Amino acid sequence: MFKIKNLEVSLNKKNILNKIDLSIKKNETHVLIGQNGAGKSTLAQSIMGNPNYLVKGEIIFDSHDLLKLDPQQRAGLGIFLSFQQVLEIPGVKIYDYLRLLYKKSHEQRLTPLKFKAFLKEKMDLLNFDAEFLTRYLNCGFSGGEKKKMEILQMLVLEPKLIILDEIDSGLDIDAIETVAKAINFLKKEKQSSILLITHYSRILNFIDINQVHLLDKGKIMANGDASLAKQIESQGFAAFLKEQI
Repeated sequence: MFKIKNLEVSLNKKNILNKIDLSIKKNETHVLIGQNGAGKSTLAQSIMGNPNYLVKGEIIFDSHDLLKLDPQQRAGLGIFLSFQQVLEIPGVKIYDYLRLLYKKSHEQRLTPLKFKAFLKEKMDLLNFDAEFLTRYLNCGFSGGEKKKMEILQMLVLEPKLIILDEIDSGLDIDAIETVAKAINFLKKEKQSSILLITHYSRILNFIDINQVHLLDKGKIMANGDASLAKQIESQGFAAFLKEQI
């Protein structure tokens, strides 16, 4: 379904990622961990088509060569990327925004009544009440609310490939469990594939993981199951990496 081969990424002539190979099948969850500056967010942005990066190699999704497509076209194929830094957009009500997202991403049209029922199911997963829909997009939101708003957009879009860039950062354990519940919902209902980028293993306690990849200085240094993330967290990045040399 999704394959990266021999990927190299640079920014302002500085090499960031080196010869990355990664494959994710339908309904699989892969986790990418690493220290700050390892290149995790660069990989996510490169998959989504950030024009600031110079990308070489292959990124294939559903037989499409993503390097030939712009970000909007990639999103149209069913790829979703959450953002670490979320913008506040005054004047745009959440309900109107989510309704637009649904229309852009689904061929099936829903009446306003059916869309509200569809939306309520998604909001219940995140413990949002109806009043939330009248607010302006991300305005006055706490950090946790902004992260959950990203997840609500994901639930509305129902993407095939979900890339979550440190979605668990700054969340308490209850919020992490809520976010994990939403991820599991899409995996079960839509067979979505997940690339989860994180520093910590806490969220992995609530999600079934197929594979974990350790990224360091632009290279994948280790691969394994969920126990790899716990081992690295227990030892620390520096100590674990020293053993790999």
